[in-house]
Amino acid sequence: MTSPLLIAAAAASLAAFAPPAAERPADVLLAAADCSEAARQVVADTGGELLSAQPRNGVCVVTVLVPGKGSARPRKITVRVPIE
Repeated sequence: MTSPLLIAAAAASLAAFAPPAAERPADVLLAAADCSEAARQVVADTGGELLSAQPRNGVCVVTVLVPGKGSARPRKITVRVPIE
């Protein structure tokens, strides 16, 4: 199974090949590129494993699985990061 983090990184790298905003139609939104950076930051801050990163209503909803301490179960955390 492909890691969601790898998918987000691939989407971000593909966004680098997208035409500049001035050459794109106004209705095209590179949401995957916006959420990939947010996902990277949340994973780095929590030390968790990325489950999903989705743009919704001007925010990236990032869900990570954070390992539990000792034998405790992992916790699922959802963070909302504003899209800049």
